[in-house]
Amino acid sequence: MVVSDLDQVLARLGQLHPKVIDLSLDRVKRLLDRLGRPQDHLPPVVHVAGTNGKGSTIAFLRAMLEAAGHRVHVYTSPHLVRFNERVRLAGRLVDDAALVTLLERCEAANQGDPITIFEIITCAAFLAYSEVPADVLLLETGLGGRLDATNVVDRPAATVVTRISFDHTQFLGDTLAAIAGEKAGIFKPGCPAVVGPQAPDVPLSVFRDRAAALGAPLAVAGADWSALATAVGFRFEGFGRTLDLPMPGLLGAHQIGNAGTAIAALQHLPLTVQDADIVTGLATVEWPGRLQRLTRGPLAQLLPGTQLWLDGGHNDSAGEVLGVQAERWTGTGEVLDLVVGMITSKVPADFLRPIAPYVRRLVAISIPGEEATRPAADIAEAARAVGIPHVTEAASPADAIAWLARQGAAPRTLICGSLYLAGSILADNG
Repeated sequence: MVVSDLDQVLARLGQLHPKVIDLSLDRVKRLLDRLGRPQDHLPPVVHVAGTNGKGSTIAFLRAMLEAAGHRVHVYTSPHLVRFNERVRLAGRLVDDAALVTLLERCEAANQGDPITIFEIITCAAFLAYSEVPADVLLLETGLGGRLDATNVVDRPAATVVTRISFDHTQFLGDTLAAIAGEKAGIFKPGCPAVVGPQAPDVPLSVFRDRAAALGAPLAVAGADWSALATAVGFRFEGFGRTLDLPMPGLLGAHQIGNAGTAIAALQHLPLTVQDADIVTGLATVEWPGRLQRLTRGPLAQLLPGTQLWLDGGHNDSAGEVLGVQAERWTGTGEVLDLVVGMITSKVPADFLRPIAPYVRRLVAISIPGEEATRPAADIAEAARAVGIPHVTEAASPADAIAWLARQGAAPRTLICGSLYLAGSILADNG
């Protein structure tokens, strides 16, 4: 295998700090100061935190803003196939040569001091965004919010918190109130904040108290704005306007809430976006690995005449979303098969429980090439515990699909459980 210059520099930078995750702002602020504080020279920023829906909300924002002719920077993580997916400059993914140069500039300025790989990547991205003109930056947190490396922009145009649930509890706390507090840590004094649709047990008072303490205007879904399904699409109401809109281009009932969150955030940007641009963005939005149908590649060829779907969801909230979609798929008497791979930090039973009532067969796999993969046997055990009737294990995604084909494939098969698995699948079947 040929190792690229980008792979080499990433490997080298990965040795600067022994921990993959070490939440702190000290290291990233130190390096940004040495780089001339590029975070002070950015276009208007929309800073997005949350457990689920961050990427989809940003995808909707990007599609709507680009439909209006605006140049959009985007920072997201993790990537699915190519590392470059994390950094989009004015509409285009950063190329390898430019990214290597940015990372080497950061490496030189860092002078060998301890810093995590995510922190130095974030600094490189801020450097790029400060030097390439654009109209807006859509900035996704990596983990949490309060101590996330991205949380160094003093005056964002807007902050956004999407749906929260239990994830990364070892870093963010083991209650929804604690997790909400970490996410609300991106709120800034006087800067508008938008909170997307939340589960009933999420304490909205955490967001309201934080916003009030900072004098940050707050717009909460269900109280200050709404996005609700209609017979032909959905209706957005809030900020003195009502919009009747078509269904979002991303599949799943939950995407109405994500689209609504994006529309609510748009209200705070110093940019013109017409209603027609919102409609165009809803139709043209793309976000790979989220209820994405696979129609090409070797896996799809193993299941001719059936629908093969992919989703990177991996926690209890994502399981609930997939459970709703599975219920819709199987409501006419059809059956659904699953191929599931997860990493060790996730809880298979919590993810699978909402989907289990609609599943006929499940094949558990280990994620190809992923050191942190959970053993297939663990997933199989959890699947049996939540009541899935037919469970087995396979050595690879291809073996899993081939086994299902031999049993008589379901009308739909869903590969799910991890963004790392989704990226592995898309690398060969995207």
